[in-house]
Amino acid sequence: MGHKTFFWFMFPTCVAMVFFIAIPIVSIFVQSLYVEHQKPLIEIETCDPFGCKKEVGVDVEAFAELNKEKPLGRFNGLKTYTDRNHLAFEELSEGWKKSKNLKEFSEVFLNLPFYKALIFTLTYTFFVTPFVICLGFIIALSINTLTQKIRGPAIFATILPMIVTPLVGSLVLFWMIDAEGIIGATIQYLFNDPYLSLKASTALTWVTLIIYGIWHHSPFAFIVFYAALQTVPQEPIEASIIDGANRWQRIKYVVIPHLIPVAVFIALISMMDNIRVFEPILGFSAEASAQSFSWLIYNDLRNIEVMNFGSAASTSILTIIMVGILLTPVLFKTWHEFSEIR
Repeated sequence: MGHKTFFWFMFPTCVAMVFFIAIPIVSIFVQSLYVEHQKPLIEIETCDPFGCKKEVGVDVEAFAELNKEKPLGRFNGLKTYTDRNHLAFEELSEGWKKSKNLKEFSEVFLNLPFYKALIFTLTYTFFVTPFVICLGFIIALSINTLTQKIRGPAIFATILPMIVTPLVGSLVLFWMIDAEGIIGATIQYLFNDPYLSLKASTALTWVTLIIYGIWHHSPFAFIVFYAALQTVPQEPIEASIIDGANRWQRIKYVVIPHLIPVAVFIALISMMDNIRVFEPILGFSAEASAQSFSWLIYNDLRNIEVMNFGSAASTSILTIIMVGILLTPVLFKTWHEFSEIR
């Protein structure tokens, strides 16, 4: 393909990436440098039959005029990134000086909103992603060996979790693990404890969210692996059969090496999806036990009267940076392998 042909082939994609990715990211970064205006106060005198009294209230007209004049808010620079709701450098420094041991410092660390969300997001990502890859691969191998008559229904049943909207799926599971739901009631019956609840423990809540994440994301890995299995060359497999290789050896030495680039692709997509986990937390009403970066952004914007656009934008930028950090090793490895092939 010539350079000119390649340019016009990639031009629409590049334009779309600039308008729908680059420009929004730049605008979010600019917004993160500003915070909401302080509401101007005014002294109001109210009178009734019993007398007059003075109260302090918000000057609505002056506040509206201020927002109209400076719609982004007042400039705060990078201070939003370092405040208590984000990187909290000052709080961490004071906590380290006052803490007598690592346990006390960890309590300070885990009480900061951003780091609480960081711990849960990383835990969720590093548990869900490998399980999704392994489970999707195993299901794809299993269904690929079925006869044509039952393969279609099996594929439909497998991709059903992906068809269900994440919020609806999490709500259904939330009702099932409730004390009056089928799973919650069964657990109470088996352990003979009417007060046993999966919602009462932070650890059990995390486990439930992780299991839901695996259940919801595995169909995507299955579809990609199943499609890739159809491209496995038959010559090496037939040669390995002639040489006496069993099924496991054929999978290990022929199928898996062929599917490694596919597994890398699934890992990248799954990691990006898992880092922005949000719907399960909302559906399970688990924000008291588990918070993610997406939930922090939602929490900053949920108050219609006072939306913390600067705080939400800062969390968004930090999330993008974290995604870049996590994906960098894989991307460098892929680029290195691609350069060797060339």
